[in-house]
This record gives sequence, structure tokens and C-alpha cells, in this order.
Amino acid sequence: MPSLRLVFLLGAAALCPAPGILAKDDGPRPVPWSFAPLRRVEPPSVKDAAWPKTRIDRYLLARMEAAGLKPSPRADEQTLERRLALVLTGLPPDRVVKAGPDSQQARVEHYLASPHHGERWARHWLDLARYTDQVPDWLDSTRYAYLYRDWVVQALNTDMPYDQFVIRQLAADHLPGTGPKDRVALGFIGLSPTYFKELQLPPEIIRTTVADEWEEHVDAVGRTFLGLTLACARCHDHKSDPVTAQDYYALAGVFASVKQTELPTMDDRFWKPVERARAEVASLEKQIGELKKKKPKDLAEQTRAIQVKIDAIKAVTPHYQMEMANAVVDAALYVVEADNKKGTKLDYKMGMSRSLELQRRGNPNDLGEPVPRRFLSAFPSKSGRPRQFSTGSGRLELAQAIVEDAAPLTARVIVNRVWKHHFGRGLVDTPSEFGNLGEPPTHPELLDDLAGRLIENGWSLKWLHREILNSAAWQQASIAPENERQDPENKLFARMTRRRLDWESWRDGILTATGEIDLRLGGPAASVGDVKNLRRSLYGASDRQDMDPMLRIHDVPDPGAHSPWRTETTTPLQGLFALNSPFMQSRADVLGKWIQTQGGGWLEGAYGRLFMRPPTSPEAAAARRFMAGRESDPAVWSQYAQVLLASNELLFID
Repeated sequence: MPSLRLVFLLGAAALCPAPGILAKDDGPRPVPWSFAPLRRVEPPSVKDAAWPKTRIDRYLLARMEAAGLKPSPRADEQTLERRLALVLTGLPPDRVVKAGPDSQQARVEHYLASPHHGERWARHWLDLARYTDQVPDWLDSTRYAYLYRDWVVQALNTDMPYDQFVIRQLAADHLPGTGPKDRVALGFIGLSPTYFKELQLPPEIIRTTVADEWEEHVDAVGRTFLGLTLACARCHDHKSDPVTAQDYYALAGVFASVKQTELPTMDDRFWKPVERARAEVASLEKQIGELKKKKPKDLAEQTRAIQVKIDAIKAVTPHYQMEMANAVVDAALYVVEADNKKGTKLDYKMGMSRSLELQRRGNPNDLGEPVPRRFLSAFPSKSGRPRQFSTGSGRLELAQAIVEDAAPLTARVIVNRVWKHHFGRGLVDTPSEFGNLGEPPTHPELLDDLAGRLIENGWSLKWLHREILNSAAWQQASIAPENERQDPENKLFARMTRRRLDWESWRDGILTATGEIDLRLGGPAASVGDVKNLRRSLYGASDRQDMDPMLRIHDVPDPGAHSPWRTETTTPLQGLFALNSPFMQSRADVLGKWIQTQGGGWLEGAYGRLFMRPPTSPEAAAARRFMAGRESDPAVWSQYAQVLLASNELLFID
């Protein structure tokens, strides 16, 4: 089976053919719409002046009226409560539904203030960031990867301005006023995929592997923050966008000047004694390893004596178990021949940086002239030239250029991502491709208006949530047959789209329904395959090398790749999971016992707890027929509970 890295490269090659081999260079590329400055126009006038609640509605309604459509009616309060709770927290509603003229605004504020809001939206971000808890055993440890995940949760809960959110993930260690604890934000790069390098091989081969890693980093930064496929310019000028090979190597030089490493989360006065103690323990553990190879007669006795020393060092060293951030430091990497002339050496020049030579057709063994580190030439700074990177690796200047020089594009991209999660489709339906190969926006004026106002409101994502969720458009019902007939893809947003929940929200909803969910925030991940793991799904361990089958069959994306959306499949394995998995059977047992304790109101109690409504007459009749004469059998209550837990009503959001 080919490695993930090989699959990634083959896919990139198919999209980005080398010049002279599969494609012809046809000269300058047209500038995409997304590169232009924000164009701010007032919302158009509309016939139905009573419907709009926000500026968003006027942009949307004008297009609906032009197409002969009318908005769908407003959804009922119960539907809106569940919809809002799920999109903002990923959990079912936690309160009684209240109706009134200000009910929607109050609902929005309630769920935005929930600590579970950050957990929900962190999951969306972690899909983009290639987050993982576990990596192959030949890589450095990621046992503290959860610190980056928890930092994202906290940043979203406190509404960290998005521009700062970007900068800290690329260069928290270079910002004034930050300290050791802030290093965990660097997990965006510090947890980047790392490819296996057999250093017994010659440098020519290892240089290709290292160059592939740099390409992955450039690709992830470009697609996540800018919505651009910058990696397409590794072998040649981009085939569709004004991104040159020089642009690519100017950015790749930034990542050729960093080293992934673990950094302490405490000041040096606490860290230095720990560093010395850990070095001493490592030396002693090495002695144990050597003894095991030699196998002396008194192996057990010698090993025991050394272990006593190790335990003593750990016991007397304060903060020995200090958490470490998966981060990066500035260091120029050169791939050179090993000192013994056999194999390869990765030579890091600590504290230094380098500018990469242009690699002809992406070949790191066929070099051109060096390309100074800088930002994309299509986004000149105030000087009229692309921003030059001269401080360390250039990570801080890169981050600043993303949110300053490319601010219109950066704002459009994040606005579209948030919109897509709320409506089920984006204003641009290719959220990580804003170049000429992507889809054009369905409502360009609306996208620019939201992007501009996001910047004016201090890059506040909670402001953006409020603006969208308080709109009449978001509060529409999903049942609108005529609108669906005329606009089946819902590009005009004349109704809400009924959607299937992602796996995390579905599992969390099941655990909430059974009353078992553990809502503690943060901390190390645990296996989702463990039936006793009752924590939110965000805290289920992801593994790049060996993905848990429960995650794989429910469309959870590969943690080794940037994933801008969730694929939705319907497979027999998903149905078999609902019927036969230990997880579902255990949850059904718990829920069945609870239903059985509800006495004569068991049916209403079950439907109220799971679906926030009483059962319909056909549902009640079917349930009573199923239970008739078997009320004393716990297995029957469990079977009935499992039917409810596997129902579409829990799986979909209306």
C-alpha cells in the first residue's frame, strides 16, 4: 500500500504537471477575484422590507426576488434551539426552549458563552491544521499534543481576534509579551506531518524527502489561511494563479529555517534543572539498554540499581514531569553527507536561517539561484514590493503579511469557512481554493461586506457568529418544496439545508441522551474504541499511522492532511456499527435502564429526553406494541433504547 506521503505527491503531480511534460506554459496568469481589495457596497433594496433582520438578509433576499423565490418560513422555536445548540457547541440543547421577540439573540449569547463553544469550533479548525495525538513511533514524542488542541479551544472561547489567532500559531515565540506557556500555539507547525528518513541512504534521496516536508508546510499554510494551493508552484509557475516558482521557494525558505522540537512551558529557572535531570536519566536508561544487550549474570541486580538512581532523580527534581510544547525553533537545515562518508546527516544550524535555491522542476538536486525569503509577489506591502523576511526564519513576518498585506483574502477565507459550517455550503463552495480553479462566490458583495466588517470589528469571530445566526436567512425552515425544486443546490439560500451531524456531534449527542457524557474540558486524549471512554469526542485520540476504525467508518478525515470539509458517506459498516458495536449496545443498556425507571410516563420521558418532543400517535402505538407483555425483560428495554439512539432524528440537524 503506498504511503500517505506518496499519495499526496501523486495527487499534487496530477494537479500540477511539470512544464514541458504534461502542460504548456501559456504566459501570465489572470488575477483571481479573491486577490482584489474588498469592494464595499450597500445592501440592495428589496421588495419584502419586513423580512430582513440583518444586512445579510438584504443581500440574499435581493437575489431570491430576482430569481422569483421567496424565503422559507421561520423555523419553530424548538428546531431553532436544537439547531443553534448543535452548531455552536456540538451538543444538544441544555435548557428549556423559550419563545419571544428576543429569543434568538438570547439563545445566541447563551451558547456563545458556553465553554463548549470553543470545543465545537476547535474541531473544525483542527481538521484544517492536520492535528494528531499520536504519530509513528520513529518520530519524536507527541504526548503533549493536546496542549495545542486545548489552546485552540481557549482561544475560541475567549474570542481571540482572528489575526492574532493566525500570528500566534506561526510565531508565538517571536511576539512581545508572550511567554513559555504561549509556545503551545506553535503546534500548527510543530505537529506537522514528518516523513521517514532512512539516513543510511545518500543525501540525494533524503533531500527529496525533506523538500516534500517543506512542500507540505507551504501547502498547509497556503490552503488554511489564504485558500490557495501554493504547493502547485514547487515545480513551475502556478498553472492558474499568479503565484510563481520564486514565490514558492521564498516561502519554503521559511520552513527550511525551522526545526520541529519540544519546548518547555515554564521559565528557564524551572526548566534548566529539569533539562539536566532528564539528560542524566537518559544516560542511565542508555546504560540499562547496553546491559540488556550484554546480558551479564547480574543483569537484574545492575538494572535495579540503576533504576533506583533514575527514580531518585525524578523524585528530587521539581517539575520533572513538566509539560512540553510541540513547537519549532529557528534553525537552518542542510542535508549533507554523513561525517563517515556513508549515508546522510541532517545538519541544523541553530538560530540561523537560510534562503532556498530555486529547485528546477521541484528537484532538490538541480538547483538554480537562491530566492530570498519573502511574501507572495501578488500581495505587495506598503512599500510596493512583497514583504521581505529578515527576522529569524521569517515566521513572524509571514504571519503579519497574511493578516495585513493579504488581509482581504484572509478575511474572505475565514468568513466563508464560518458561513459554510452554519449553512451547510459556503458562499464560495471550495473553502480552501480561492484561486482561479475554485468556485466563484455566489454572493460576492455579501462576502466582501462580511469580510470588511469582520476586520472593522477587530477580527472577532463571535461577532461574525452573531451576525450570521441572528439573520432571518439562518432562521429559515428546511422544508420548502418550491424553493428546493427551483434551486436544488440551495445556492440562493432560500431555505436551510437539512444536514447529517458529523461523527463527533452524533456520538456526543448519544452520550448526552444516556446521561453519561463527561464534560470536563481539556487534557490528554483517550481511545474512542474504549467503551468506558465517556468524554466528548474531541478528546478521542487521533493517530496518523493507525486510525481507529470507529473514526474511519464515520468519515473522520485523515489527521495527516488538511481537510476543509467532511465527506458524507452512507455505508453498510455505519449501519452495522449502530446495530452491533459495543459502544451502541452499552449506551442502549444504560438508556434502557433509565427508561424502565420512568414508570407510566416512560414513553413521553424517552422522547422528551432524546428529541425534545412527545411521541406521535404512530410512534407511541409502535412502542407499546413492541413492549407489550415484555416489560420485565431488561434486554427488551435495551433493544428499544437502541432503536431510538440509532434513529435519523438524532443523526440529522434540521
